[in-house]
Amino acid sequence: MVFTIGAGSAFADSKMDTVIAKTIGTTYKFGGTSTSGFDCSGFTSYVFKNVGLALPRTSKAQFSVGTSVSRNNLRSGDLVFFNTFGSGVSHVGIYVGGGRFAQSSSSRGVTITSLSQAYWANRYVGAKRVMSTTAYKTVAYD
Repeated sequence: MVFTIGAGSAFADSKMDTVIAKTIGTTYKFGGTSTSGFDCSGFTSYVFKNVGLALPRTSKAQFSVGTSVSRNNLRSGDLVFFNTFGSGVSHVGIYVGGGRFAQSSSSRGVTITSLSQAYWANRYVGAKRVMSTTAYKTVAYD
């Protein structure tokens, strides 16, 4: 495994975990949708595409799909959304378990980040479950 997500993660060695692991450290690129550079929604779209699931292109559009999930009911593969510009949803990542999410941030590229970090905790908008339980068991659960 290229990175450690944390004890108790249902995500270890899943198909989605493998795709994310291969992208860690990829640089941020506005509008980027490939391993030569990702923006946040380009990253989430890429990961989901590589496990056989389609997502809309932008974070706002991604926020419009799926079913809302409370923060204490998150499971690996849920999308987590943030307001980083002061005007609604402007950032998205993928929950990976253990209170952490994978994201492409403009300052650090693709990383695994804690949802409880003050910057992200203060900007958290909500989460969406975009995978059926069947898809989850197939691609996001070990």
